[in-house]
Amino acid sequence: MALWRVRATVDDRPGFLAVLTASLALRSVNILAVQVHTTEGGAVDDFLVDAPDALSEDELIAAIERGRGRDAWVSRTDVYGLIDPPTQALTLAARLAADPDGLHGALSSLLGGSLVRREQGGATVTGHADTTMRLADPFTDNGVLVVTRLAPAFTPAEFARAQALVEVARAALTRRLASAVALLPDGTEVAFRPAGSADVSAVDDMHTRCGDRSLFMRYLAGTRGPSRGRLSRLLTPARGCTLVAETTVAGTAGSRVVAVANLIGEGETAEVALLVEDGWQRRGIGTALLRRLLTLAGPAGFRSVTLHTHCDNDAMLRTMKRLPLPARTDRDGTLISATIAVSELRAPV
Repeated sequence: MALWRVRATVDDRPGFLAVLTASLALRSVNILAVQVHTTEGGAVDDFLVDAPDALSEDELIAAIERGRGRDAWVSRTDVYGLIDPPTQALTLAARLAADPDGLHGALSSLLGGSLVRREQGGATVTGHADTTMRLADPFTDNGVLVVTRLAPAFTPAEFARAQALVEVARAALTRRLASAVALLPDGTEVAFRPAGSADVSAVDDMHTRCGDRSLFMRYLAGTRGPSRGRLSRLLTPARGCTLVAETTVAGTAGSRVVAVANLIGEGETAEVALLVEDGWQRRGIGTALLRRLLTLAGPAGFRSVTLHTHCDNDAMLRTMKRLPLPARTDRDGTLISATIAVSELRAPV
């Protein structure tokens, strides 16, 4: 017996799949696994079958067509084809979480040995048509990953799976870029890392240690900080990233959050905000944290970032002067907004 991968379009009507499977059974073809991909042209059925050694490719295609299957594609495979797609996708995702640089290989494995190449420049247009797929490249600004294969044509389900792998690589890359240890001029070590839902209490406590002016400069209004519910959303944004800076507590094995920075947005632009605990200000934490946060804008898919601050926030204004030149600076009353193109930003060292 021989293993084959079979793909064919079947009308999404009651009984039509049964006709196809019956036609295959007449040629002693045993179906080992099946996936159904919904498309505009009908249901694309993807089979792994065990067929007699004597059955040729043409005979297998003929059996599919007699079973009302359209646009048939068949290819010999091996025992690795027995790995079910969910298991394969989860395995590849786990590898990417540990090493996002393996994205090209993971996409190729997921999509049946497809060719993956990087294309830079121009608008980032994603989608799929026939045997070509374009995905946003998390490693470059405005770049795309072009995935191609000879056959069969990509389905919406395959495109969705590939996008999911890209997002896993993006999250892993963000964590790698975000994590670092900074040495302050006085010799104190401060660790930067991505925030999570488990940090709500620690960040809330940090807010209670901040003075009214610090909170006013961060939130641009008179407030003692956000509610725990809103704080949780700020720490785990749907798109973007939040970083915390923490130091060890003298005499203990614990740590304390002393600063938090947010990169949150929709579309092509993200807003950046920063809060440093009063006792840790003017020590370089804000500048280092903000620089690292800005470099995450590209991997997150943003083309520009905007910072808002009051015109009398001298500390933030000094920090902004150390950043790449803004593409645009606007003033509305006492509020200053600076927009920086992602292409001007560089990865932290």
